[in-house]
Amino acid sequence: MPLFRLTDELIFPPATLAEADGLLAIGGDLTLPRLLLAYSSGLFPWSNEGEPPLWWSPDPRCIFEPGEMRVSRSLAKTLRQGRYRVSYNQEFEQVIGNCAKLRIKDGTGTWINGELYRSFLELHRGGYAHSIECWHGDLLAGGVYGLCLGRCFFGESMFHVEKDASKVALFALLQRSALLGFELVDCQLANSHLLSLGAVRIARIDFLQRLIKGGVLPSSRPAPGSIALKA
Repeated sequence: MPLFRLTDELIFPPATLAEADGLLAIGGDLTLPRLLLAYSSGLFPWSNEGEPPLWWSPDPRCIFEPGEMRVSRSLAKTLRQGRYRVSYNQEFEQVIGNCAKLRIKDGTGTWINGELYRSFLELHRGGYAHSIECWHGDLLAGGVYGLCLGRCFFGESMFHVEKDASKVALFALLQRSALLGFELVDCQLANSHLLSLGAVRIARIDFLQRLIKGGVLPSSRPAPGSIALKA
């Protein structure tokens, strides 16, 4: 399939036209209307600093079913001990900042460039982007952040500086998403770590249909969802 080149017009080709590796289009911008249209259309941006945005829709897609996470014995012990406290949307900027910094530090690189970082801060202020924080005392020990539209959570990244902290945040996210009747928690691309935690692969067409089932329709201004009942 051809790689589509975007213009200033706020439009995307159908996600089903993506190449075999999931790449659909290049160009455009990372403004809020375009990001919201992308996510509600089953796409996400993923590119390096200084490069034009690349827009992806992999097949298969990797997701968590709400409430379903494979809990190891060590994680179960951590949860029972109550070592960590979980909060919602208290330190969004710290969570996304740590996700970017720690990926750079460990040499894996990051797609959270300056423009995307600023856009997600604006999405957070608009009620679209959310964070789940995991605290050990006053230390932000780990967290997860992503975008929430309708009854779907589009996970972006997570981090930890203490053992199991990101897993505790993810566990809280999945439990809360089940409580709120969410359709899915997206995690974009499969890797061994996510699969070991219980993530599953589904066909792209099934993912797109489940977005609709979860109240997510392609729009430049879809209604924001919320993963938090309280801060």
